[in-house]
Amino acid sequence: MKFKNIIKNSLLGIMVIMLAQSCKKGTLDNIKPTGTPTSTNFWKTANDAQQAANGLYEKQSNSEDLYGRGFFWFINASDDMVVGRTSADRENIKNFVCTGNENSIYAPWSLHFVVMKRANDVIANVPAISMDQAAKNFILGQAYFVHAVMHLEIADLYGTDKQGAPVQNRTNPIAFPAQLASVKDNYAYIAADLKKAASLLPYFDKLATSDYGRAHKTAAWAYLAKTYLHAKDYPNAEKYADSVILSGKHALLTNYADVFKIANNYSSEYIWSVASNLNGQSILPGAMLENKGWGLYNGFGYYQPTKELVDEFETGDKRLPATILQNGDSFQYFGQTYTYPIGGKSNSLTGYQFNKYMEPFSYAGGIHVSPNGDEPSTDLNLPLLRYAEILLIKAEAQIMQGKNADAAINMVRTRAGLKAISGATLANLKHERRVELAGEWSDRNFDLVRWGDAQATYAKPLHGANGSVVWKARNFDPSRDNVWPIPPKDIQISQGQLKQNAGW
Repeated sequence: MKFKNIIKNSLLGIMVIMLAQSCKKGTLDNIKPTGTPTSTNFWKTANDAQQAANGLYEKQSNSEDLYGRGFFWFINASDDMVVGRTSADRENIKNFVCTGNENSIYAPWSLHFVVMKRANDVIANVPAISMDQAAKNFILGQAYFVHAVMHLEIADLYGTDKQGAPVQNRTNPIAFPAQLASVKDNYAYIAADLKKAASLLPYFDKLATSDYGRAHKTAAWAYLAKTYLHAKDYPNAEKYADSVILSGKHALLTNYADVFKIANNYSSEYIWSVASNLNGQSILPGAMLENKGWGLYNGFGYYQPTKELVDEFETGDKRLPATILQNGDSFQYFGQTYTYPIGGKSNSLTGYQFNKYMEPFSYAGGIHVSPNGDEPSTDLNLPLLRYAEILLIKAEAQIMQGKNADAAINMVRTRAGLKAISGATLANLKHERRVELAGEWSDRNFDLVRWGDAQATYAKPLHGANGSVVWKARNFDPSRDNVWPIPPKDIQISQGQLKQNAGW
């Protein structure tokens, strides 16, 4: 991240407290504090508060199991991509036959709760510290925001109308995190946190450059729009999307491909991203890069686009070449111009590769990528929620209310070089979300789930560039597979307080 000493001062030993329970430990023990030897010396000064604020971001940007690749295995379950390398655990997630014991499920689950615990510590302790009020508000706003983002992701992955996702009790942090009655309660909790965050945070353009990457006001409004969309509260989803739009703080970049360039990490389209650099931040670009990187870099080759995704793009859509490399495409790689695939050989199961995150690998000398290929981070920030998605959130909310959504959808289409449409339908909206946000953190799988389209979509096989089947049809049962299995080890540790999602 750009702000200084964020990892050095992350308070790993202070903020994350292990609770011994005989010889067993699990995620939710980490967020069930009983006090620490340093607690009497901490939470005293403005510097303590700032260190705690820094600790909110350390796991988000410096762990491959959260925004590096771990969380992306849930997104990979969609029809847009396949598991590019043999891996039983990851294939089980893709096929909806996982157990929750897989590290690829447990690691991102656990890290979400670690970060939420850090946020709750800030919320509980910073108000009593004597310090500049504006600085205090900024720190508290960051804590409410970060907690809400982590909570939203857990709610979407694990909460249902019949059983909500677990959340720590702020008034009694010693109590084991309890599942709320319904995911609707999770969304209400998240919305309250985001409103509090928005009231405390400055606009992004008021931040010092050294604070780029920290939470800001329109990011809170943007996540409010997303939260209300997921809660199917369409009037409020439209309202908070408009809060972002009418703020005048954001605009689409003219060229779609420019969104995914290092120079535009904090452009007008930026709302919220994984702040990254080549010193051990998000590894997703390297995880998507060709396996072994044609001998020039240690790409992982994990996520590979399908023919189904490629075929979704309309003729002339400028987003296609910016999103996906196909056979014969020209691209820059370590300072040289190549034709995809290099040397006519590729390790891609589908014959395609995502192109959105390739810019860092285009420079001679690898100046924007980590010299450690085992941790292939780059200087490119990874968008988690950008302005184009806010336009599409507004459009979906309008359509679901029976309103005309042409204006918002056509802003996105016009940039892509496509003709405007009139009388936009939900089918039009689904198409635009898929092609605009392909390979991003918007989560195509969750979109299909919330639209009720997952079962029919996954009943079809997935294909590679040559038309061959690369992934068999899957049996998706909405009564079970709309959410993921809660890790059994934490259910056991909770001594029955946590209940497994139905069917798992």
